Amino acid sequence: MNAVDVAQRHELILQSLREHRRVGVGALARLVGASGMTVRRDLDALARDGLLRRVRGAAEGVPTGEETPFAARARQRLDVKRRIGAAVAALLDDGETVVLDGGSTALEVARRLTDRRLTVLPLSLHAVDVLRAADRVRLVLPGGDLRPGGLAFVGPLAEQAFRVVRFDTAVLGGCGFSARDGVSTHDLAEGAVKRAAVEASGRVVLAVDSSKFGRAAFGRVCGAREVDVLVTDEDAPEDEVARLRDEGVEVRLV
Repeated sequence: MNAVDVAQRHELILQSLREHRRVGVGALARLVGASGMTVRRDLDALARDGLLRRVRGAAEGVPTGEETPFAARARQRLDVKRRIGAAVAALLDDGETVVLDGGSTALEVARRLTDRRLTVLPLSLHAVDVLRAADRVRLVLPGGDLRPGGLAFVGPLAEQAFRVVRFDTAVLGGCGFSARDGVSTHDLAEGAVKRAAVEASGRVVLAVDSSKFGRAAFGRVCGAREVDVLVTDEDAPEDEVARLRDEGVEVRLV
């Protein structure tokens, strides 16, 4: 099978684990239409990336209290994240001041901003690396400590940046999201910077794929009502989308 088929198998496996928590190798082989040996190799690869746990004859999903490594997240649902990134970029007008969150989905937004006339404060060095050569983008860096892996700016220096400036739009990501629990993240220090960004921005655009729905990570960032626009994919749960729209959130499905 080619690389596209491998990516599709991995996504089907992870989706099944999100729904059922523990699934046997035989059931996964039938689901993806591959041999048990192929599925075992897939499970070994996904386990190395921290996306699941291998147990005898089966695989288990990772608990919501555990954070998936950034390198693994950056490869998950990449086509979906690219669509979300393009849709979010289209919401931004030239001349805006923008906070761009860390995370793999926000990184796809950054890739769509390299030819735009914007002032951008990125919350991770990954986005800085994408935008640093963009001639029309004015980069403003917050300072602070760097979290390993995701290279997100955290700590009091990063939070201080939002006490002295205001932004038109905050493009926010999250590890979990629901109408009841709002936006959440695994790291408390990162959550504090995200909350500061929300409070310093006139509009909040949440960019998350549908796999984040129904999850609640350890640190709460903001309530669902504080989100002005949600950009997600068409697999988002219909009941959640309806509830969010009833709460006044503009939902865009891509």
